[in-house]
Amino acid sequence: MQPKKEFDKIAIIGAGGVGATTAYALMIEGIASEIALIDIDAEKAEGEAMDITHGASFVQPVEIYAGDYSDCKKADIIIITAGAKQKPGENRLDLVKKNTEIFKEIIPSIIEYNKEAILLVVTNPVDILTYVTLKLANFPQNRVIGSGTVLDSSRFRTLIGENCNVAANNVHGYIIGEHGDSEVPVWSLTNIAGTQIENYCPICTKECNYNKEKIADKVKNAAYKIIEKKGATYYAIALAIARITRSILRNENSILTVSSLLEDKYEVNDVCLSLPTIVNGSGIKRVLRLPLNKKEKQAFQKSAIKLQNTIKKLNL
Repeated sequence: MQPKKEFDKIAIIGAGGVGATTAYALMIEGIASEIALIDIDAEKAEGEAMDITHGASFVQPVEIYAGDYSDCKKADIIIITAGAKQKPGENRLDLVKKNTEIFKEIIPSIIEYNKEAILLVVTNPVDILTYVTLKLANFPQNRVIGSGTVLDSSRFRTLIGENCNVAANNVHGYIIGEHGDSEVPVWSLTNIAGTQIENYCPICTKECNYNKEKIADKVKNAAYKIIEKKGATYYAIALAIARITRSILRNENSILTVSSLLEDKYEVNDVCLSLPTIVNGSGIKRVLRLPLNKKEKQAFQKSAIKLQNTIKKLNL
């Protein structure tokens, strides 16, 4: 495994709730040496950078500042969080046309200054915008990554942990497919301590089986509930972004459910969706093929068709 580089630079496009909280999470974890916050509202970016920087004495040395697209130069990773926000009552796909037009301005502005970075897309609908970014940037597909269902998988594990009264990091399970309404919980491979979830507690098997749909529904609708209550989500997604970023900069070969361009995965092609993926210093090293059961495979294919039909309507 390659050693961590002495200096790592990250540029964040968008200094709203997600972008600013991501910068904070990266600072807290000591992941980067330099973080540039870039936003159409320069005053907002400057205020966020100042606020975060004033905690510099409590963390590892890091330079955080507001900048413009020229500050994408020499960035190892460029994180894109800018775009129209999801409003109460909207689903992620409702944002697709608005944010595709915004990306048609963002991506050329990035590649004017940096054609070597890894692009990490967070803006929703993340799977479609990862595909849009790949087409607009014309980067190798391993260097265009969507945050995908990394957060959904964490929600999945957290809720199972609460249900089974074990720590979330001892639950192993994935949400695959779309980061959205057609996401697929892979129950057939979900386990605690190597024991499949339905066998973990034989005494309460019936109760646990009953809770499966309830848990999956809570995961799928979590963002809607949070937006309804407080207007936006940003803490947990910032931690998810920091986790992906760490895997790249430290060349970890971690397995994360990021979104990327798929080629012949369960008969799915030419669409960006999430599957467990080895992520390292090159970005996407390899997308894994899980032994899904028939129902899960069909749900994954249905998720792909849904996004492909939406992509066909875009002027790419």
